[in-house]
Amino acid sequence: MTYEWHDLVGNAGVLIILACYLLAQIDRMDIKSPAYSVLNGAGALFIIVSLLYDFNLSSFVIELAWLAISLFALVRYLRARARTGNDGAVR
Repeated sequence: MTYEWHDLVGNAGVLIILACYLLAQIDRMDIKSPAYSVLNGAGALFIIVSLLYDFNLSSFVIELAWLAISLFALVRYLRARARTGNDGAVR
């Protein structure tokens, strides 16, 4: 087995997702924060890139779902922030 650049990208994605999960479990990262969604989405995207070179349908489907959920959460956060503004007042 050779270790290619896409393997490194996929492993980086795994580490990002695991780090987010660990930080959430030890109360160092809020799962409702945009950083959590962005990092999880980036991790899923990195894994998807690696799967494009060494395809596995089950892994691909779960990473697509992980990416979609992360994007949904990020859009939800941004919409809520736009409604309330930076000062917290509802507009």
